[in-house]
Amino acid sequence: MERVAAAAIIDAQGRLTGWSEGARLLTGHTADEIVGRPAAGLLAEDVPPGVLAARSGTVALRHRDGHRVELALSACPVLGPGGEAAGYVVTATVPATVPGTALADQAFQQASMSMSVFDLGQSYLRANAAACRLLGVAEETLVGRFYPETVEDAEHSRGFLSHLRQVAETGLPVRYESFTGTPAPNGVHAWSIEMWPLREVSGELTGVALAAFDSSEQYRTRRRLALLNEAATGIGTTLDVVRTAEELVELLVPQYADFASIDLLDWVLGEDEPPMVPDGGITLRRVAHGSTQEGNPGVAVHLGEMHGYRPSSPPARALQEGGAVLGRTGEPDFDQWLAERNARRPEGRPYREGVHSMIAVPLLARGTTLGVAVCVRSRHPEDYAPDDAVLAEELASRAAVCIDNARRFARERSTAHALQHSLLPRGLPRQAAVEVAHRYLPSGSLAGIGGDWFDVIPLSGSRVGLVVGDVVGHGIQSSATMGRLRTAVRTLADVDLPPDELLTHLDDLVTHLAAEDSGEEVAELGATCLYAVYDPVSRRLSLAAAGHPAPALVLPGGTPEFLPMTAGPPLGVGGLPFEAMEVDLPEGSVVALYTDGLIEDRDRDVDHATDELRRALGAPADSLEDLTDNVLKAVMPEQPTDDVALLMVRTRALGTDRVATWDVAPDPAEVAAFRQAATEQLAVWGLEEAAFVTELVVSELVTNAIRYGVPPIKLRLIRDRALIVEVSDASSTSPHLRRAHAYDEGGRGLLLVAQLTQRWGSRQTGSGKTIWAEQPLPEA
Repeated sequence: MERVAAAAIIDAQGRLTGWSEGARLLTGHTADEIVGRPAAGLLAEDVPPGVLAARSGTVALRHRDGHRVELALSACPVLGPGGEAAGYVVTATVPATVPGTALADQAFQQASMSMSVFDLGQSYLRANAAACRLLGVAEETLVGRFYPETVEDAEHSRGFLSHLRQVAETGLPVRYESFTGTPAPNGVHAWSIEMWPLREVSGELTGVALAAFDSSEQYRTRRRLALLNEAATGIGTTLDVVRTAEELVELLVPQYADFASIDLLDWVLGEDEPPMVPDGGITLRRVAHGSTQEGNPGVAVHLGEMHGYRPSSPPARALQEGGAVLGRTGEPDFDQWLAERNARRPEGRPYREGVHSMIAVPLLARGTTLGVAVCVRSRHPEDYAPDDAVLAEELASRAAVCIDNARRFARERSTAHALQHSLLPRGLPRQAAVEVAHRYLPSGSLAGIGGDWFDVIPLSGSRVGLVVGDVVGHGIQSSATMGRLRTAVRTLADVDLPPDELLTHLDDLVTHLAAEDSGEEVAELGATCLYAVYDPVSRRLSLAAAGHPAPALVLPGGTPEFLPMTAGPPLGVGGLPFEAMEVDLPEGSVVALYTDGLIEDRDRDVDHATDELRRALGAPADSLEDLTDNVLKAVMPEQPTDDVALLMVRTRALGTDRVATWDVAPDPAEVAAFRQAATEQLAVWGLEEAAFVTELVVSELVTNAIRYGVPPIKLRLIRDRALIVEVSDASSTSPHLRRAHAYDEGGRGLLLVAQLTQRWGSRQTGSGKTIWAEQPLPEA
């Protein structure tokens, strides 16, 4: 079975006088180009004599683009008036050697995708119905025309033409994606295009075929997924509410909207609990907006400004309904909303020129409404559609969670900061042993407030306890643990324990805290502490550390150095001893106690920071406060990643003119002599008004030491901010205050001392104990 593909008429002189459309499709030559020319000019080679005699056979023709076209030709003579041959009608047939050829041609023509065939010169040979509908022309108009002549988009034409030439020159197929329209998820028209070479049976390249599939929906889906992926990585990079809102706007404009704004309920920016959304008009605060037009023209609400939405407006409905609300030109609520925005423009310019569509979506996180995001389109050609609402709700949901996280972090940080400051000393107690300057700097990182603390604790005998500590970690839990440890240190210091014993008891406490706090291993988190006791009478500093940095010491006229102490294990490890050391200090020595945040940071070398601290301590300063500030300026990083507590002390001394000491013989008859000696010393100090109470206290404490203590016994009077009476002996047994019964002959002495003095107590010493009592100095 054969199919007639083309026909032509040749006159008696061998010239072409007729040319069918099929002939044009097979050879690429139009009738205008070929009629009147010799037929022999189409031959690719000489015709064998047998073909002419039989008037049929296979003949090779030369296609318009130069390649060979082999056709089966038949010639039928056209007789003249006298019966002579006046010409020939030549028909070309295509052998139907492949079954289904007609069906394949139908498939090409009826394919839903655009399909075309080009010659090697990029001119149309064929175009199916889908391609013709896309271009808006008939196939006859396309065939034989150079591709760039058939399209108006020159830029798109250049890319398409370059791929056609690439396939024609290399003989290799090409697959790529082409775009037309605006660069937005709903504005771009996407095409997946595949081009492949066409060859003869001999392998000769004869043309290029292409198929173009409309992949706009797939492209938009990919773009939406890409936006969601950008939202996952680009929103919430900081725990800051306003910055998070700005990141959402940067994502929306210009990819999704020409203008976008983020309005939050006012409580979100504060520390209050979320209130219920009111049923009436809603007032919000603008925290971020962005526009595709330079300078944000048409913005009716300025950043930080409070503004309201009418209850029926799309933003208010979105807040009330908890879902996205679409609006477009012609809808009453949208038109009224736009008119209200325009009315707010003081310069009289429209809110947004060309606005045709908007979408309002609530910011919902964990069941709480935080605010609303409004997106407006003016340059984007397409209105917002339901698919856009789904994307907007997903983006808003992710952003809302990040905003809520930032809000919660700010609230927790504020709470932890308030807790930290409530637990730190607000005002250091008055004492004469040392001059004190202190600083506490919270961490500048997102980790939040840490557990650093310091304290100055007045002790008996004009001594003073100095403490710095650090609970590893950040947040309210660390601050609460710090408060418990600080209270424990004060309690243990009040018992007058030496530094190493105090840290042993504190270590036991931390171990118990770790056992009690289920799920919070305090010991694993780590806590460090340094406790020191300075005695202004002996000018001796005793100290011990639990995993804490050694303090720095600056002697008068000397160079700064770090005390060579042995730091024990951190608190909570248990089972290991703490070692105390003692050092005698001249008056005016400066001791710097600090937490590790001062010198340790992940971005700098500890040795370098230690050298900076040493240089800063050795630099001249007008006062201890100035020296403290200089240390922080020189050593602290710009963005500290950990809290810093710094306690600077300058030692003072109580000279012999303010301390009187007597050795007491273990003879009750000598008590009166010591009462008299104490009275005479008070007269020297000008404290005669305190003589009566002092005599009673000296009499009671000395008598008890002689009666129940172990020699040697010493009596000491100290004139400091209070008048202190101390009696020491070699016995480790401490007295206890008890209430005497009506018929008891003794037991009233310590009760009398407790009532007459401001406070009293006992402390263990290396050689026994000391009983002491303090009474305020006369106001004069």
